[in-house]
Amino acid sequence: MASIHSDLGLGEMPDTPVVWYLARSTSAFYALLGGLFWVISFDPVRYRGTLTYLGVALPLFGLALLVIDWSVGLPFFWRIWEGPFVIVIGLVILTASRKLPAT
Repeated sequence: MASIHSDLGLGEMPDTPVVWYLARSTSAFYALLGGLFWVISFDPVRYRGTLTYLGVALPLFGLALLVIDWSVGLPFFWRIWEGPFVIVIGLVILTASRKLPAT
């Protein structure tokens, strides 16, 4: 992580417990979210309500990421990629969930 941080032009990554905690817990959270998507993918009709929630929540989360990324000064490519990608994924999920048959 430290070398990637440096390669992105962000300088030396602080070597403090809170930085490592946030980096690792964020990675674990994304793995958990990926597992949730995997479980839902086996029966999307059953989980339509959850998909609808994710379809609304992810674009809002993407907007929050945009604000955070710009305010903390992340590299330009990061700013134009992370938040918009999450927004699009959420909108795709929302659109697809609305096309599912009602249970």
